[in-house]
Amino acid sequence: MPLDAPALARALAATPGASPDGLEATHSVLCRREAGAFQRAAQAEGEALVVACTQEARLFQALHAETAGAPAPEERPIRFVNIRETGGWSRDAAQATPKIAALLAAAQLPDPEPVGTVTYRASGRTLVVGPADAAARAAALLGDGLAVTLLVTGTGGALPQAREQVVHTGRLVRLSGWLGAFEAEWDSRNPIDPELCTRCNACVAACPEGAIGLDWQVDLDRCTGHRACVRVCEAAGAIDFQRDPVLHTEPFDTVLDLRAEPAFTQHQPPQGYFHVAADERRLFDAVLRLRELVGEFDKPRFFQYRAKLCAHSRNERVGCDACIEVCSARAIRSDASAKGRAKNSLQPAGGIIVEPHLCVGCGACTTVCPSGALSYAAPNPVDQGKRLKTLLTAYAAASGPRTPPPALLLHSQGAGQRLIDDLGRAARLDDSLHGVPAGVIPVPLWHTASVGLDLWLAAIAQGASQVWLLLTDEEAPEYRVALAEQLAVGQAILEGLGYGSGHLRLIEARDARDLAALDAALRAPAATGVRRPASFAAQADKRSTLELAIEHLRAEAPAAVPEAIALPAAGSPFGSLRVDAERCTLCLACVGACPENALADNPDRPQLKFIEKNCVQCGLCAGTCPEQAITLEPRLWLADEGRARKQPRVLNEAQPFGCIRCGKPFGTARAIEAMIAKLATHAAFQGPAAERLKMCGDCRVIDLHTRVDEVRITDL
Repeated sequence: MPLDAPALARALAATPGASPDGLEATHSVLCRREAGAFQRAAQAEGEALVVACTQEARLFQALHAETAGAPAPEERPIRFVNIRETGGWSRDAAQATPKIAALLAAAQLPDPEPVGTVTYRASGRTLVVGPADAAARAAALLGDGLAVTLLVTGTGGALPQAREQVVHTGRLVRLSGWLGAFEAEWDSRNPIDPELCTRCNACVAACPEGAIGLDWQVDLDRCTGHRACVRVCEAAGAIDFQRDPVLHTEPFDTVLDLRAEPAFTQHQPPQGYFHVAADERRLFDAVLRLRELVGEFDKPRFFQYRAKLCAHSRNERVGCDACIEVCSARAIRSDASAKGRAKNSLQPAGGIIVEPHLCVGCGACTTVCPSGALSYAAPNPVDQGKRLKTLLTAYAAASGPRTPPPALLLHSQGAGQRLIDDLGRAARLDDSLHGVPAGVIPVPLWHTASVGLDLWLAAIAQGASQVWLLLTDEEAPEYRVALAEQLAVGQAILEGLGYGSGHLRLIEARDARDLAALDAALRAPAATGVRRPASFAAQADKRSTLELAIEHLRAEAPAAVPEAIALPAAGSPFGSLRVDAERCTLCLACVGACPENALADNPDRPQLKFIEKNCVQCGLCAGTCPEQAITLEPRLWLADEGRARKQPRVLNEAQPFGCIRCGKPFGTARAIEAMIAKLATHAAFQGPAAERLKMCGDCRVIDLHTRVDEVRITDL
């Protein structure tokens, strides 16, 4: 690789938080002939030891363990960063110094704050579901290390003569749970009870139709009802055609499903469940993994949920359900009925429930959440934002007059990273490929969907020309739709501010067959960036980061800023409301339904007020309005340099209706008139009772008691 050590040292020295310690020379065979240089660096004092090689990470760790005087990794961590496939092996590697400096600077950042963990406990109880032959073969591969139970579905095939596992027959009705906590329910309808059966094969020999095989089940489609099998099984009593179907329920730690159709249809099945059907390779991989899933396992708790910000439901009405729709693991469910339970509780009413044992950490729910009620925790938005800002700051510090503007390529640590590595290696050997361009900075994430609109726009405000999302076969279809919607919102904002197009987009590549297309996509022309990069840091609150980013982008806009920018209806976290004044009676039901305090009343007069900055376009107000007078209007309002959207404004107001007895206003004229019209034919509201509808609450009580007293005096 054409590495410029002095330039890298100068770039790192100019980057806040980075350190040029040890960057006095570069090494090409550091893991072999120059290993002594690594060992000397391992012995030196400092914070983290950064090695710009991921290929030989295991060897470096072994060298470190053998180096006398080197601090333990928990005292001084070793971090590995790839600068070869991501920059050094490219047609413009000589211009990649700013990118390499950025990658090195980000690698020097301290580890993110630790998060809580979710624990799984499994003791080896494994359920194998499928046809007899396949189930028996799988059980033989698993039986010496796990407690295997077979659930044989359908008839045909053969089971071993030796009774080595518990065997059930029937149809799987329900399977729920996760690693260490599965619950299987099946019904048994076959006349032969597998527990009572002695496997003497007398029934097999006695059946003239051959309806009983060595799976010891009766094929009821072939059986003609002569019952010779019952007679020969009299001693064991295992065959009973009059037996009622029995429903069984048992707990299991893991499940191996050999049937053609899986028990779980979501993109991300629960951990501990393996569906292999008849695929021999997948069966072998599943057996290896199942044998390892015994013991106690921890994973990060990937999300944080703040129920008080959730716009999912109020008063048992559902508003925003974006997180539920996008979750490919079905780890999120509605808790809209929580209103009744919350009356005497400090917990907010309504909302969602996230099952951490099912969560796979994709972060898509946090990306589509408009209010920030769900946020990604591993790492959190502050740490992730700091990482992106460090990359951009270091890149700018090392840039020269001819340096291309930086583009961030967000990709997964798994399939996405493999594609980037494949492209770098292929470009070194294939002259038709360019490799990762000098201006494209790959950013590995646990999952591509875990970073959303707030950090995308923050990166653009902090100097990125573009933010690209690389999607592979790892990503569920739900993610593609959701990310495309969010990208459309962000691009609409940038285009509305005059920055043009091409800043935010998806790049799709499945595997090495798509390297040529990926190579071409990464060479897209740069988009218009900000003249002066922002200095703000990403906030823990999603909407706070969005406000900071939008304000900077507005202030640095290359053209005149419009009063409002229309946004796509799908996925917009910003917008206004249109209220039909002819329909609205100012009942203020919408105020009580709004979870974000965007709607408010006026205690002094009949008014409906609105703070546009707070609105997340959840639709609860529109769904609650009895007159259907509210319509959502997705937009970004920028009037008065963006200050107008932060101030309350009146959406509707009406003349108050004064009590006919004391004159005190207690409602709107339209609401009282509508109530009188609806009750005009009701028998209970005739005569004086109809007049009482025009009184305030106090005067109604006084009038009612006065008339009762008058009736009593008259009777006397």
